[in-house]
Amino acid sequence: MIRVQQIGKRFKKIAALDGVSFEIARGETFALLGPNGSGKTTLLKCLAGLIRPSNGEVRINGIDPAREPIAAAAAFSYLPQRVAFPEQITGREVLEFYCRLRKVPLSRINIALEHCAIGQAADRLVSEFSGGMMQRLGIAVALLADAPILLLDEPAASLDPESAAGLRTLLASLKESGKTIVFSSHVLSDVDRLADRVAILVSGRLRAVETMDAIRAHLNTEAVLHIRLNNLHKRFCDVAIAAGGEHAQCSTDGLAIAARPSLRPRILHSLEEAGADIVSFATSEPSLEDVYLRYIHEDPADLSSGDPGRLREPAAAAG
Repeated sequence: MIRVQQIGKRFKKIAALDGVSFEIARGETFALLGPNGSGKTTLLKCLAGLIRPSNGEVRINGIDPAREPIAAAAAFSYLPQRVAFPEQITGREVLEFYCRLRKVPLSRINIALEHCAIGQAADRLVSEFSGGMMQRLGIAVALLADAPILLLDEPAASLDPESAAGLRTLLASLKESGKTIVFSSHVLSDVDRLADRVAILVSGRLRAVETMDAIRAHLNTEAVLHIRLNNLHKRFCDVAIAAGGEHAQCSTDGLAIAARPSLRPRILHSLEEAGADIVSFATSEPSLEDVYLRYIHEDPADLSSGDPGRLREPAAAAG
């Protein structure tokens, strides 16, 4: 449905995007992660046809949005990072304008208002809207056309916790209905809950494209079981590895064993059978934030070094 092949975008001497490739399937929810200035907004604008890549190509249902914007626009709705509407008209009038612009029936207005929980505030002037209400109005505009693809740049920006929770519920519902959703976010919990795959951008380059299932599997591999014993001995490391541990280390603090959660009971039982006098045990679980920060701060060569606990850097488009 969406194909990005080796696109780059330069603004004078600055490379906002450099050799980015991936594919997004119909019905997939695809998240863009990266620090400020990593190229997420530029990438979404290339998908929406608002800017033309300096090189490479973008295809939405086989159509180049930069060359055929009207044909491509029928397939998607785009929510920019910062929304702005004329202040001296009401929220409802904003929606009526966009209905006429996109040639959709006015009956879609009430559906969009209900989805975004704007209610009677729709009849207030835009000048009276808070930042969160303005963002909700922008989301309502994006939902008017009932397009199969949603391109959302920081959709939770400016939303209070209640509204953000409502947005997550809405996006989950749209995902269930078969929409293809591409969104950028700094809220890692939203990515974890909603995304099928995540792309991590750093300085305009694609560091990784991974499924959330693969990321969770890597996180499970990197979980560490910490065990304190009265009779600490190096031989217990071998016992732990034989019972399924990825690796084990013995120190003055006890044993540190990398193992999947499902194998921890077996490892503990094997240690007890081998004579270990266990005082206590606890686990430390890495998070999506740990993965994200690793890609932001570590060298790309280290990330693709073959360590089984590390995610891979994609060499080509992931479909």
